[in-house]
Formats: sequence, C-alpha cells, structure tokens
Amino acid sequence: MKFAASLAAAAAAAAFAAPASAQFAKAEDAIKYRQSALFVMGQHFGRIGAMANGRVPYDAKAAVENAEVVATVAKLPWAGFGAGTEKGRDTRAKPEIWLEPAKFKDHQEKLQAEAPKLLAAARTSNLDTLKTAFGAAARTCKGCHDDFRKE
Repeated sequence: MKFAASLAAAAAAAAFAAPASAQFAKAEDAIKYRQSALFVMGQHFGRIGAMANGRVPYDAKAAVENAEVVATVAKLPWAGFGAGTEKGRDTRAKPEIWLEPAKFKDHQEKLQAEAPKLLAAARTSNLDTLKTAFGAAARTCKGCHDDFRKE
C-alpha cells in the first residue's frame, strides 16, 4: 500500500515536472526538490542493485515495483537545476552543471533512456536480463556523478 501511494505521488509529480522550474519561489526549494527526487530514485535503484549484485534474494515483483519508481522519478529532478540553483542550500552539485548545460542535459537524456529499459528488463522476470539493464543504467548514473557531483 505504501508503494502504491509513493508511486501515485511520483506519477502526479511527473505530470507537473515540465512546468516545475517556474514554480519554485526560491532556489532553496528547487534544490530540495531535486535532492528529494534523486534520493527517492537512488533508494529504489539501490534495491534493484542489491538483487542484481546478489546482496538480497531476487524478487521479480519487487524488481518491477522498484523499476517503475525509477522510470517515473528519472524524469523529475532536472527541473530543480534551473538558473540560480547553484547556491542557496548545501548541495553536491558541481558548478560544471551550469557551465556545461549541454553535457549535463546529455547525461539526463541517457538516464531517461535507460530507465525504461531497466523497467522492461525487470518485467521479463529474468535476473540475467535485469543485471544487464541494471549495469547499463548504473553506468549512466556513474558518468553523470563523475562529471557533475561532488563526493
């Protein structure tokens, strides 16, 4: 039931993601929004990773549920990276996000392309297929983190 409520909230947020950047009254709100979306995505992605890497038993239903969240939430954080959001709250975002917007957008698009593939792989109920898709998605995350995230 909690998952359904989380997914419904994420889907509702996704419906409003495009105009979201105009809705932030303060840079701090945009930063909090993007951090929250990235946190939720990371939690669900990590659950899939734990299965793919054998740290927890494979559960096909849970893999699909988590991949659904990842595929939805992968669309959300980008509205929170607008102009003026490089300051206003503690953040691990590197200044390069605002200095190299085309490169940052490329990373966004790669993640948004891989997330549905991860969901499709999860829906096969085949662990090897899930592992392959997880690896590809994880590489997109790592590439963006390497370029644009402070550790």
